[in-house]
Amino acid sequence: MYPPELVKPMREDLTRVGFSELHTANDVEDALKKEGTTLVVVNSVCGCAAANARPGATMSLENDKRPDHLVTVFAGVDREAVDAARANMVPFPPSSPSMALFKNGELVHMLERHHIEGRPAAMIAENLKGAYNEFC
Repeated sequence: MYPPELVKPMREDLTRVGFSELHTANDVEDALKKEGTTLVVVNSVCGCAAANARPGATMSLENDKRPDHLVTVFAGVDREAVDAARANMVPFPPSSPSMALFKNGELVHMLERHHIEGRPAAMIAENLKGAYNEFC
């Protein structure tokens, strides 16, 4: 587990643009039950989360079509919520950072760490925008 003061600015990278934090399995299940589309970002302390994932997720919101709901769980911090989110991302193996788009509770698009690591934030944003344009 990481100290709260360490992850606070990393959490705020997403919450300041409208993401809600999920801390429990019930939070995750409630979020995924909502009608419409939900983007789930599995946040992380790693460099690719800082340089690619969080900026890419933020940039993706500059699009005509956007998810109805934006939520995030933090790997290494919100273990119960992360486990619940990952259980809904099967058959994809656990990875962080990662991003999943759900429509009416069904997984419709997934970005795993290997899609994020080493890729520019703009490319990640474009990938997500394509998913929003298709499913939102």
